[in-house]
Amino acid sequence: MLIRCSSMANLRIAEVFTSVQGEGIWVGTPSVFVRVSGCNLRCVWCDTKYASWTPEGPVRTVEQVLQEVLRENVRHVVLTGGEPMLFEGVAELASALRAAGRILTIETAGTIFRPLASDLMSISPKLSNSSPRGHLSESWVQRHESIRLDLEPLRHLVQHFDCQFKFVVNPDEGLGDLDEIEHLLAQVPGADQHPILLMAEGTDSEILQRRQRLLVEPCIDRGWRISPRMHVDLFGNTKGT
Repeated sequence: MLIRCSSMANLRIAEVFTSVQGEGIWVGTPSVFVRVSGCNLRCVWCDTKYASWTPEGPVRTVEQVLQEVLRENVRHVVLTGGEPMLFEGVAELASALRAAGRILTIETAGTIFRPLASDLMSISPKLSNSSPRGHLSESWVQRHESIRLDLEPLRHLVQHFDCQFKFVVNPDEGLGDLDEIEHLLAQVPGADQHPILLMAEGTDSEILQRRQRLLVEPCIDRGWRISPRMHVDLFGNTKGT
């Protein structure tokens, strides 16, 4: 069946590639990734700055992106960024992919609520460790801090979607990140009924594995999970993986 979009909405696309999901509860799943370029945050440890700090890639119609994804014989699709929820065209793309029988994960920081098709909303709220202070202007720091933890869209996302929560943490700096997570979860009704995953900060396999070991006992104590970054183990910190 030929699936087409109903309009000519546009999206700036940093990359489209096929690999395996490296993070979260569907780790290891063959997936087509659509990385939308553009973000409302500036996380200091961001490993895809080409889709956030310095957005790159051509502006394409949703129809063009859809047809590229459908050419791949892969059922699972990940809409990521950047921040895909910023853009109206993502809702149209998600609807068309669902009509084509694809299973969708949408990766978001949780700062925006938008009704759209999704099988898994992968929410990664940004903790204070994400602040770009000392790396960007004070105006950008204030902007980042003012929107990184907006509870209203988080509450709506939990109410409307099957979710996982994925937090970037650095146990080398202590367990203060975990206190922040517990405080946040307490303010979002129902959040703790979804998988809570800790993902060690880093883009080097040796560092990641060491930090993951430090997270084992805290996860056991809280009933949380550790998310690997399997794509880093397999391919290193590279584009298109």
